[in-house]
Amino acid sequence: MEFKHISVLLDEVIDNLNIKPSGIYVDGTLGGGGHSLEIAKRLTDNGRLIGIDQDSDAIAAASERLKSYLDRVTIVKSNYQNIDIVLKDLGIENVDGILLDLGVSSYQLDNSERGFTYREDVPLDMRMDKEQTKTAADIVNDYSENELYHIIRDYGEEGFAKNIAKHIVQERQKKRIETTGELNEIIKASIPMKVRKMSGHPSKKTYQAIRIELNRELEVLENSLDKMIDLLNPGGRLCVITFHSLEDRIVKNIFRRNMNPCICPPEFPVCTCGRVSKGKIVTRKPIVPGEAEILINSRAKSSKLRVFEKV
Repeated sequence: MEFKHISVLLDEVIDNLNIKPSGIYVDGTLGGGGHSLEIAKRLTDNGRLIGIDQDSDAIAAASERLKSYLDRVTIVKSNYQNIDIVLKDLGIENVDGILLDLGVSSYQLDNSERGFTYREDVPLDMRMDKEQTKTAADIVNDYSENELYHIIRDYGEEGFAKNIAKHIVQERQKKRIETTGELNEIIKASIPMKVRKMSGHPSKKTYQAIRIELNRELEVLENSLDKMIDLLNPGGRLCVITFHSLEDRIVKNIFRRNMNPCICPPEFPVCTCGRVSKGKIVTRKPIVPGEAEILINSRAKSSKLRVFEKV
């Protein structure tokens, strides 16, 4: 299956990165290389782009897409949380821009072998990095009922989390839950018919929760943004595209904290904590896709772009 992924908010990202032709840029979520291709086109021979991804299928697809620009592109198989190590290994101290597109690629969602989909009956997998041993099936079968409840409630924002967790535990006592089809039936039985009729696919929120837990998505994001801001040159920008409220809240809060880091009590006449602002939030409100983009790519609908500029 061809690695397909339509780059979300492409023009908006390119505009907000303020690309300098001889600058150094990092695409921390390389994917199929759509954003990276547009960055690479704007660089001269003195410019450099580092693409990072943990998915070997994505790396193969992006390498092919970027083959005309490999003189200025370096592709590294890693997780973006290791950006400081990746740059150090390449002898790079600071960069002029960093991009994160936190969406799951269309290829990962649509390729049934990857086990992300709830639309086909396939083995439960959901690993972003296929070299990782733990899969979605391990979470479904090995986590306690309480752990499952908290994950589905907190990461999936699912109103029937308690019931779903209870039904999963009941069913796995009969036999191990191995496939998306088996899990779908359990989730369906946990949600009242009238609720199922009024909303989208009943498995959507639970699958999101399991995927986030398995790939440590929120933890990785939370552990990465501060050091990304520190790695920027003055005037450098960090652009982050999120796809659900949990990610967006983390980005918004970390950007705010880096712009206004003071922890002095409000009644203090002057700041005594010594914490200095690292920059400014460029996007007071997040940038969202227009109607035309959503018509072409319905998966862009929930995307939001936030931008931070280093001082």
